[in-house]
Amino acid sequence: MTADSPLRVLVADDQTLVRDGFAMILGAQPDIEVVGGAADGVEAVRLARELDPDVVLMDVRMPNLDGIRATARICAETAARVLVLTTFDLDEYVYDALHAGASGFLLKDIRREELVDAVRVIAAGEALLAPSVTRRLIADVVARQRRPRTGPAPAGLANLTARELETLRQIARGLSNAEIAAAMFVSEHTVKTHVSNLLAKLHLRDRVQAVVLAYESGLVPPGDAAVADGPVGATPSRD
Repeated sequence: MTADSPLRVLVADDQTLVRDGFAMILGAQPDIEVVGGAADGVEAVRLARELDPDVVLMDVRMPNLDGIRATARICAETAARVLVLTTFDLDEYVYDALHAGASGFLLKDIRREELVDAVRVIAAGEALLAPSVTRRLIADVVARQRRPRTGPAPAGLANLTARELETLRQIARGLSNAEIAAAMFVSEHTVKTHVSNLLAKLHLRDRVQAVVLAYESGLVPPGDAAVADGPVGATPSRD
């Protein structure tokens, strides 16, 4: 993807009407090109390899290969970033999706403008956890599925400075860069530097992985996610 080329999106959903609906919404944008549609996970993996999309919009429940396993393969084998779609009755899949390498997830009842913005956010290399209710959802899901830790915390945490550690806590609570800057009385530029440094030290790809690590390590207690409007990583700051 170059600065002048449209974002290439692959839509994977086993329901034709849903798949076509998302494709129509995204394809109507001048900066987005829907390059293909997949009806199951196997086809999604194949098309991701062949079409080289920037973003894969991935449903969870699909035949032949579910969206979680398809996400893991796509993230391991291609440069595409995966945005997983889920519904409230699929909450248990959120944790698995994040561990599979997804850069974020959305609920299927989002507005069309939120869908479009989410694709742009993910394509820009950012992470997105939305809507705001899912901040509490992630904490609850991790609390249910996390096994008790029997060993020390991840070694990388010891390499973080006090400011970087606090930044990680705030990321896990769902705060944007602007909100973290206000809470820590520093500039957004400083927060971005802290975020970049901690991701590098912890060998993490993006903020989503940072959230999972923070909860799994016990750095942030389950249920401590902030309550605010808007997706994590979207407005008011693009991270």
